[in-house]
Amino acid sequence: MEENEIGTNVVDASVKIHSELGPGLLESVYEVVLAKELERRGLSVERQVAVPIEFEGMKFDEGFRADIIVERKVILELKSVEQLNKIHHKQLFTYLKLKKLKLGYLLNFNTALMKDGIKRMINGLADENLGVFGSLRESNRNSQPDKGNPASARRRSRP
Repeated sequence: MEENEIGTNVVDASVKIHSELGPGLLESVYEVVLAKELERRGLSVERQVAVPIEFEGMKFDEGFRADIIVERKVILELKSVEQLNKIHHKQLFTYLKLKKLKLGYLLNFNTALMKDGIKRMINGLADENLGVFGSLRESNRNSQPDKGNPASARRRSRP
């Protein structure tokens, strides 16, 4: 199963759980319920996965723990906080880099509408101008030259 298909299942399951349980529960409650729902959908799920770090040739397994990894391809970092902060995004991005995975979701269940608590993050975008939070659509748009834009035409004609 490809990352985007896994992502669709993650979003659907998260919205379903949020609509049934509502906001305000502990992160650990959402974690166990989401893991079971994804397993029910036929996906392999690992909880509290060690994310090792290396420093000066030494490997440390006790570095970090990813909340959920689905199909060994997509990292889910769950929160139940009033508001997501930049550190939450950096945490997920670090996990993606260390595990060498492409896609992750930051899921904050403490929102009135679950759609407002879902942040999709992609690791390894080619266009560095997009930074950490660029979406796949922006990446595709920026990699396609704008045929009506003279500046874009000049870029295409350079060797």
